[in-house]
Amino acid sequence: MTTHESIDFDVLFIGGGPANLAGAIRLMQLAAEKGRELEVALIDKGAAIGSHAISGAVMNPVAIAELYPDYRDQGFPVEQMVRGDGFYFLTGQRSFKVPMVPRQMHNTGFPIVSLSRVCRWLGEKAEELGINIFPGFDGKTILMAGDGKTVAGVRTGDKGLDKDGKPKTNFEPGIDLMAKVTVLGEGARGSLTKELAGRLPIRSGRLPELFETGIKEVIQLPEDHFFKESPFNDIHTLGFPLDLNTPGGGFVYEMADNRIALGFLVALGYENPALDIYDTFMRFKGHPLIQKLIRGGKVIEQGARAVSTGGWFSMPQLAVDGALFTGNAAAIHSTPAIKGIHLAMKSGMLAAETIMDAIEAGDAGRRTLAAYGQRLADSWVGEELREGRNFAQALAKKGPAKWIHLAAQHVTGGKGLRDRLPAVDDATTLKPQRSDSLDVEKYDVPKDDPAMVDKLTGVYLSGTLHREDQPSHILIHDQRVCVEKCYPTYGCPCTRFCPGDVYEMERSGDGDGIEGIKLNFTNCLHCKTCDIKDPFRNVTWTCPEGGEGPNYKQA
Repeated sequence: MTTHESIDFDVLFIGGGPANLAGAIRLMQLAAEKGRELEVALIDKGAAIGSHAISGAVMNPVAIAELYPDYRDQGFPVEQMVRGDGFYFLTGQRSFKVPMVPRQMHNTGFPIVSLSRVCRWLGEKAEELGINIFPGFDGKTILMAGDGKTVAGVRTGDKGLDKDGKPKTNFEPGIDLMAKVTVLGEGARGSLTKELAGRLPIRSGRLPELFETGIKEVIQLPEDHFFKESPFNDIHTLGFPLDLNTPGGGFVYEMADNRIALGFLVALGYENPALDIYDTFMRFKGHPLIQKLIRGGKVIEQGARAVSTGGWFSMPQLAVDGALFTGNAAAIHSTPAIKGIHLAMKSGMLAAETIMDAIEAGDAGRRTLAAYGQRLADSWVGEELREGRNFAQALAKKGPAKWIHLAAQHVTGGKGLRDRLPAVDDATTLKPQRSDSLDVEKYDVPKDDPAMVDKLTGVYLSGTLHREDQPSHILIHDQRVCVEKCYPTYGCPCTRFCPGDVYEMERSGDGDGIEGIKLNFTNCLHCKTCDIKDPFRNVTWTCPEGGEGPNYKQA
């Protein structure tokens, strides 16, 4: 029987994104103000802080200005400042600049950032304050107290297992990290948050979470490029290559040193099982407007992630006995503004204030920690989330109903025609189609254009690495479901919604049907789209061995 070493902390943060980094920093600031010594730890599954962090990103600076009022003087990494917004509607070959930019998307004066660099900067600040930062450690399972309802900590994953799950000569068992308060800030579809939702009723009475999957690139441009003379350097698009019934859109932001951030997001409530997310991204890049922007460029980094966009009504209960939820793990995101970093950071900071009160009171029970939810609701975070509380649900509507709902929300501060507009689980929205109708012609990626790369090249440019002789961290529970149900009904959509080419159909010898799905798990970008969108819930994403996965540096 494997023995697990145990280490005790006052507070344990799971996930090294902006929410938990800001929360850990704020907690140590408060401890210093009150003259208290705390043992605080933060673990992250990436090999380094920031290596799994990817976002657009135009950042509202309100939260970082609260955390560090002189953040610019302290070297906070800013790529560019937004000098103007461009909003375009795209058709197949044309683009139309929309004269009015929605108020939530007014970004002039906001910094354009690399989230990976922001997290590294915050990580350095956290270490300076004495926080124990442990990259390369994945939270594998929640540890509960004897009462079965109090979170006592987290066990990290074992290292050095072979592909059959047996210990190798370099085997290291996971560690039990125990804490008075555990803060789960794993990002969208966090595996520990999902596990806890199966144990405790944290989602009772809440709407289903809604998600979008985005693919992002950093492209190096020549010296003479569009943004040198453009009055705006923050572009968003609507329309092509999606139809108006499928939510999603693109973005292009100017970065420093003649680079741009370019990406496209697709809402995972789409109905067409033939939709290929990466192919959609390439069609977006092939549009004449985008080709004009990236001409002469070279993709230097690519990645993907899912974003929880359901917002206010899909947020879980934010506190349980011994634990809190922060950032996008708790569906904290402004879909109308297409932003979440500032909200995530502030959620972590408010969690820190609640934790300090709990420690001083000697009570980390749910009733004490529930003050976090009230703090958030009373803050500018709550105000912004309530304004977008029905937005994602309205986007999922079809035809004129979509625009009527959105217009009503625009003039009523988010309430719209019906408050708490219903939502449908993304895993349930695909419409059955014959497998022979799913052979849609793919976009022909030019072989001689370094600004246009295929899917496997994109995986390479993400820096993704996984040891091949370990158990797959992606679990297909029953291959018969793939063969007998998913293929004839939907044509195995996992082969199209995965942006990393993880899923591969193994065709039958007679060419009629499939024998199963082959998993190329070493390609996994950790976007977790498969865990969200699989129509039979036959796929579960778990953390691989700590330190593996993407290695973002500029995204």
